Amino acid sequence: MSASISIKEGNGAGPVWTAKTAIRFCTSDTHEPGTDHPVSIPSTGFRYSYWKTLCLEISGAFTKVNNVQLFCDGSVGWDFGTGGGLFVGTKDDGDSGLAIGSYDQAEGQEGVTGYAMGDADDGHAVYKGAGYTVNNIEDYVSGATLLVDSSDHTVAEKTKAVVLQVKVDTATNGADAGTQTAETISWRYDEI
Repeated sequence: MSASISIKEGNGAGPVWTAKTAIRFCTSDTHEPGTDHPVSIPSTGFRYSYWKTLCLEISGAFTKVNNVQLFCDGSVGWDFGTGGGLFVGTKDDGDSGLAIGSYDQAEGQEGVTGYAMGDADDGHAVYKGAGYTVNNIEDYVSGATLLVDSSDHTVAEKTKAVVLQVKVDTATNGADAGTQTAETISWRYDEI
């Protein structure tokens, strides 16, 4: 037998964890925004999506799951503009995953912009702190992945999570409106 792995997105104050095969970045704390609450292009400065908290949920018959990693192909083909991108919260030392008990609900001005994850006042309770950084997801590729969770999971449970957020620059700086092409972010883990 082997482990059953599903991707879960956390939303709300609880949070409520929902199985996902695709996510949509938006300006609301919801796992199913449809086309409501898009991240619009600002006339000045930046706009942000509400951050998305994602983890793996492990179940089934297995001995151990560990070494959970995240990566992309090195190029997110969305038109964020010069200062924009798809960002992930990281730690300066050790694995970069967010302990499930440290979940922080995404907030902002619903329908307008989310709070920047690293903002000193309104950012994510963990990733705005000392020893944490917000990096572009494009920095993490198959040969240089982001280590999310180095823990040994020997029972059915959730792994540490990643926190992702879209940042959009102005049209003058190259941001382009419209629905963007789907992109793939991959998870990798070891199982015994």
